[in-house]
Amino acid sequence: MKKILLFATALLMFTVATFGQTSDYMNPVITAMPALNIAPDARAAGMGDIGVSTNPDLNSQRWNPAKYAYMESHGGITGNYTPWLRKLVGDIDLAYLSGYYKWDDVQGIGASFTYFSYGEVFIQQPGVADPDLSNSVRPNEWSLDVSYYRKLHEYVSMAVALRFLYSDINNGHNQSTSSASELYPAWTMAADIALYYKQPIEIGTGTSYFNLGFSLNNLGGKMTWDKSHYNYIPVNFRIGATYEIPFDKYNSLSLSVEATKLMVPTKTYSNLGPHFDPANKDTWTLTEDEYNDLPYIKSLFQSFADAPSEKGAYNAAEEFNEVVWGAGIEYTYNHQFFARAGYSHEHPTKGNRRLFEVGAGFHLSIVNFDVSYTIATASTNPLNNTMRFTLGFDLAGIKDLVDNKR
Repeated sequence: MKKILLFATALLMFTVATFGQTSDYMNPVITAMPALNIAPDARAAGMGDIGVSTNPDLNSQRWNPAKYAYMESHGGITGNYTPWLRKLVGDIDLAYLSGYYKWDDVQGIGASFTYFSYGEVFIQQPGVADPDLSNSVRPNEWSLDVSYYRKLHEYVSMAVALRFLYSDINNGHNQSTSSASELYPAWTMAADIALYYKQPIEIGTGTSYFNLGFSLNNLGGKMTWDKSHYNYIPVNFRIGATYEIPFDKYNSLSLSVEATKLMVPTKTYSNLGPHFDPANKDTWTLTEDEYNDLPYIKSLFQSFADAPSEKGAYNAAEEFNEVVWGAGIEYTYNHQFFARAGYSHEHPTKGNRRLFEVGAGFHLSIVNFDVSYTIATASTNPLNNTMRFTLGFDLAGIKDLVDNKR
């Protein structure tokens, strides 16, 4: 039976941005389904890969579905496309479809579908140095989720979401159970919890808004492709704040900041092992069995304090390095034309994705279009020159347009 050696591919998204990096020490947090940590929409990307507290939009399902409660329209749908890692290969893509529907002014549902293709991968024959160029697969991952959101107060909303995740890194090959090294499609379920606070504040130039957002994403099971090695999915703790300032009737500016922490324990620099000895660094790396046997819920919260220092004690700086920071601004003219800029910072030892991002968009009565462009801090970074595209439709506006033509 042919063997498809694709685990390295599955980890690509978290390690590829370290190319050209000269740090002597690397300790990224590795997860399954890394595509879930990619900003799929152009608006969020153009503001520094943030979205938990920004003003509501059609892609709120990804960041904070509680924001849908403050959408003015009763429904909408949007499609997003990202040609990913074009400096490395030409056929890795991320597609994202999302939408929402409001039953009334208080509550409704949202949904989204994410599809990530790793492109064409050639099959490696056992005992053969070169891959078989006549036989290839196209590994892929996808997720499907649905949310329910509701206003709890004039200024506060909450949402819960349920998600199905599926990863097929062997694309249907190697389904035999005759070998322990065979690969199988992996799947699991996960849930989100989100809160959104939107407070109007009267100032001299009009009504400003102060927003707070919180989300806990992908609380769910681990994934395995070979039924012996297990990986956490990217459980994210995300919190942010936004302040929107009107200059006059037509012009406004919003400022946003956001912090994201992966609630996933590390293998290689951890104090969670049963034989951990502060004086012996050889015990700071978990074995595969020790990592697999970590109590799930307990390990998520221990991920905030699982990093020892050089002397073996808890190291707050190491945990702080695992936080990804984002900051962005958005200029709005007449609620129709937008210009954006942002910065996303990941510590060099955790992946080194340090990116400037810019974007623009226009939103008419029924059509929204946004685009963003990524500028990496290092020209050798394969994320440099990444573009994202978003096209959305206001379903209520389309319905009104059709009704008026009858």
